[in-house]
Amino acid sequence: FSLLRVRLTPKGGRDALSKWEADTLYARVAPPPADGAANRALIDLLSKSLGVSASQITFVRGNFSRDKLLRIEGLPPADLNDRIERALQKN
Repeated sequence: FSLLRVRLTPKGGRDALSKWEADTLYARVAPPPADGAANRALIDLLSKSLGVSASQITFVRGNFSRDKLLRIEGLPPADLNDRIERALQKN
């Protein structure tokens, strides 16, 4: 498994990964944070961008914060870095 730090911007206009800096992935999603909509959008975005199923991604902490820590099952840290780099190049 891998741990991933994410800085999320809800109501960011569109769902996208912004940058990978200091071991933190910056992401934006269109939905507001109300009722967990932004968190669900983040999970969907990461699932598509990293090529893992949404069920492999769980929150360790940060459900109600912009700074989140996620656990991604079945993805070693070295593979995580490569997939993030590839996803950012596609943007």
